[in-house]
Parts: sequence; C-alpha cells; structure tokens
Amino acid sequence: MTDQEILQLFRNNSTRDKAFSELVKVYSKKLYWHVRRMVTDHDDANDVVQNAFIKIWKGLPNFKEESALYTWLYRIASNEAITFINLNKKRSSVQLATAEYDLGETIQDEVWMDSEAAIKKLQLAIEALPDKQRQVFVMRYYDEMKYEEMQAILGTSVGALKASFHHAVKKVENFLTVD
Repeated sequence: MTDQEILQLFRNNSTRDKAFSELVKVYSKKLYWHVRRMVTDHDDANDVVQNAFIKIWKGLPNFKEESALYTWLYRIASNEAITFINLNKKRSSVQLATAEYDLGETIQDEVWMDSEAAIKKLQLAIEALPDKQRQVFVMRYYDEMKYEEMQAILGTSVGALKASFHHAVKKVENFLTVD
C-alpha cells in the first residue's frame, strides 16, 4: 500500500483504524531498525518505536503533506530515540568512561567470537558518538539514506550532514583502530 493510499484511508473516519494498521505494517520494521541502531537494546528500541507510533497516531490528523510520509515518520522516530538516549544518560549513575571500559573488557574477553566482538566494538564506537553524529552515521551507514533525505528528516543542511558524517566516520575509525 502506498503512502497516498494510507493517507486517503486515514482521512475517512470509517477506515482510519485500517489506515493506521497499514502504516504500522509498512513502516514498523524500518523504524524499528533505524531506532535499534541508535539505542542498541531490543526492548528499548521496541519501547521507542511504540512511543513514536503513539505520537504518529496523535499527529497524523495534522500531517500537512509538506514532506513525504516516511520523512515525517523517521523524524518522529529519530526524535523519540534521541529523547530516550538523553533521558537514559541523565538516569544512568554509571559514568560513560566506566561503561566504555567495562563493555570494552567484555568485548576483549570474547576473543573466540571475532565477528561478534567486531560488531560489538562497532556498536560501542557508535554509542560513543555525540547524538547528532550518531543519528547521521546510522542513517547514512545502515539505512543508506541520501543526504537530501536526511536533510528533510533532520532539518539540517546537506553540508552540515556531510560534515557530521565525516567526523563520525573518523571517530569510529579511531575507536576501532585503538587497541
């Protein structure tokens, strides 16, 4: 089902629930993986996506179609993920440096699973990025999103997005090459 068909169903009160079901069916997996790469934990990602869909449901009557539907959805999901990350940082009593050391030690202890350790180390490098760089890195690296699409979602210039991605890549590379 296309975005326009979903929006058409949503405009009719008798098919509004079906429209939302279709919206969830079409976008839940994409939004889940986008969020999951930002928050890393499965349960947290599910919670964030669920909160995003609640906001989407409440905000859909006001959607002005000035951007593509998926752009609007990604923006809401991205904002929810950032809000979650920021709240988690405030709640955490463990300092980031300690957490990085502990996770790094765990990764080094699992030498027998080189590919799994590499994935964990990459994830740790991504988690260490500032929020904006993490968001841009995830969208570009994992979602293979074009800068113009990111610009529509994040409301940031293409030049700033390219700079954020470049800095993120350098930080990830440095993190991965340090032993």
